[in-house]
Amino acid sequence: MATPLPDCFGIIPARFDSKRFPGKPLEDIHGKPMFWHVYDRARRCPELKRVYLATDDRRIWEAACEHKVPVLMTGSDHPSGSDRVMEAAEQLSLETESVVVNIQGDEPLLDPAMLSTLLTPFKEPRIQVTTLAHPLTPEDALNPDRVKVVCSIGGRALYFSRHRIPYPAGSHPEKIWGHIGLYAFRLTCLRKFVSWPPSPLECTERLEQLRLLEHGVPIRVLFTDRYSRSVDTRKDLEIIRDMMKPQPHQQD
Repeated sequence: MATPLPDCFGIIPARFDSKRFPGKPLEDIHGKPMFWHVYDRARRCPELKRVYLATDDRRIWEAACEHKVPVLMTGSDHPSGSDRVMEAAEQLSLETESVVVNIQGDEPLLDPAMLSTLLTPFKEPRIQVTTLAHPLTPEDALNPDRVKVVCSIGGRALYFSRHRIPYPAGSHPEKIWGHIGLYAFRLTCLRKFVSWPPSPLECTERLEQLRLLEHGVPIRVLFTDRYSRSVDTRKDLEIIRDMMKPQPHQQD
């Protein structure tokens, strides 16, 4: 039976020392740091009560204060963004049944409607974790950097992989669904998740969501045609800057 939506909070983990792209959260996109664009879009989601940045770096902290983005200073030894999100939730003393969204800090084109889709299922008390998936092209289905997911008929995740799944052994190949790395957790579930050590399949595929499946936690997958491009390299950043370039006013 559906109930009112619990209080929902967005937390954007942002660390400076990324191996592939150090200082990425502070990169300028048309006069504002990248994290500001993510925050600005996330706070437009009507289901989110508040949105916070969580960082371990004084430079990011100072930039957040300058741009009036609510920010929390967290530890520097977190193995993943999920652990940083959990510490931020504890600092905020959120209620046990709150829902927390782990919002990737390198997706300045985030569509707020994607967050709404992610959160709506939490009206059902049995829902513990949600995530998103979108259709992949045949080319992307073969790319190990694009994570794939297969689901039950009811939308429960069966497996995530960097490999193409399902394998098209039959005459009618299934649509391939790509995983979008947005997660919403009921706080009680997030607390359990970060307390467990990395699991065997998680270590094999380098996909932390497999830890949940290996512990028997169902993940509800919502399907969407929307997609938010992440910034993983400087080339990605230039593409995003071009996509977000302010358009000149149309003349009457």
